[in-house]
Parts: sequence; structure tokens; C-alpha cells
Amino acid sequence: MSKPSSASGARAVSATYAARNFASLVHRVREERTAYLVERNGKPVAEIRPVEDRVVTVREFVALFPAEARRPADEEYLRAVEEGIAFLNRAEIPASPWDS
Repeated sequence: MSKPSSASGARAVSATYAARNFASLVHRVREERTAYLVERNGKPVAEIRPVEDRVVTVREFVALFPAEARRPADEEYLRAVEEGIAFLNRAEIPASPWDS
């Protein structure tokens, strides 16, 4: 089935095996956090591996935005945002499908 790959630590599988057993590979990647190196004719062509959860601190998140985007919002803007939220959260009684 698979052999350990020394380069990336992923287990090597043939492209044929990966195609025939894709659901099983994805299950093992998800449940066992196993990585697979897919090879065609003995050469690596793809890797199937778990996605790493990206965790950032508040400081890192804020640093993603330019300084001018971090300035305090003015009252008019805040009022417009609140009005938009209120509009989207309004309780609506749906029109009766019987009324035409």
C-alpha cells in the first residue's frame, strides 16, 4: 500500500492506489492526520496532507490591516452600521401565500 517517504515524512502511494482509494486516504488524513505523497512512475506529483489550523493573536490580526484602516470610526459611520444591523435583524411577518 504505502511506504515511508524520507523527504517529507509523508507515506508514498502510487497515483493508481490514490485514485482507487481516495475516500479512504482522505479519511485517514482527517482522522489520523497522516500525510501521503502521491507518485506517478516513482516520481512525486502531489501530496495529500491535513490542513493546519491557523491561529493568530489579536496583535497579529490587527497588524494585517493598514494603520489608516485602524483609526476609530466616526459617529455617522457607527450610526449607519447600527441602522444596517437593525434593518437586517428586524422582525418581519412574512406575507401570506394565500393573499394575492
